[in-house]
Amino acid sequence: MAAPAPVIQVEDLTKSFAGKVVVNKLSLRIRAGEIYGFLGPNGSGKTTFIRMLCGLLRPDSGKGVCLGYDILRQSRQIKPLVGYMAQRFSLYEDLSVRENLNFMARIYGIDHIRATVAETIERMNLSRYADQLAGTLSGGWKQRLALAACLLHKPRLLLLDEPTAGVDPKARRDFWDDIYGLAREGVTSLISTHYMDEAERCHRLAYLSYGNLLAAGTAEEVVASSGLTTWAVSGRQVHLLVPRLKELPGVEQVVPFGNTLHVSGHDGELLAASLRPLQDGVHRWQQVEVNLEEVFISLMQQSGGH
Repeated sequence: MAAPAPVIQVEDLTKSFAGKVVVNKLSLRIRAGEIYGFLGPNGSGKTTFIRMLCGLLRPDSGKGVCLGYDILRQSRQIKPLVGYMAQRFSLYEDLSVRENLNFMARIYGIDHIRATVAETIERMNLSRYADQLAGTLSGGWKQRLALAACLLHKPRLLLLDEPTAGVDPKARRDFWDDIYGLAREGVTSLISTHYMDEAERCHRLAYLSYGNLLAAGTAEEVVASSGLTTWAVSGRQVHLLVPRLKELPGVEQVVPFGNTLHVSGHDGELLAASLRPLQDGVHRWQQVEVNLEEVFISLMQQSGGH
């Protein structure tokens, strides 16, 4: 049995602004029902890539298919099948939740607007806020309203640009419950985020820096392919070791985690040899699993980021 066609497949997608390459020959393949994380520092090209997928920007070169349509020649057919959630809240703050959804439903040309809006309000647990002005909602409820607006027309693909920025931990968790529920229904989500815990919740992810794809795969695959080794050191006044550790051969990162330091590098043997003289019984040393944050910091350093 043949594998299903990917929801998104792009090859060598490139975009420049004023001579500066923002997305550089990017190739990706994303499956139906997949939650795909898109990570990278500010200015890495994540938003530009998302906008090219849904036809808001035209690539300079490369090719791609989104939901069975050519992104260069058939962007008009793609747009009705996509829900796009911008980085900033983009609905009307002086309209109520219900009024915003009614307006968006008309924009989408939805039949049976009243029933569709009522169903969406119920699904997104917005009933008690339905007649409240959007501008008076908390960040988490604004996020739910924005996601509700994305779902009115029952899209097959969600493009979510840093959707949980500025919301509290419970709102973030509720958001991810919604995304997993949609994935079970076959909806594909491409989500750009800066949060490592969110990256780990994605089925697969990609890391972009200065327009270049530096890593892609499951979180486990990205960590395994990094080649990093990490040691944890804990004990009293462990922070006093930081300046000394940073000067040692083989040490590329020293990251505090509470009363523990994570010390990482690509040359595991050199790193172990450099740390051995410090293992004098005063502090507790232990080799630990590399985490995703350490991998992404390393990728950023390699690409010239800070």
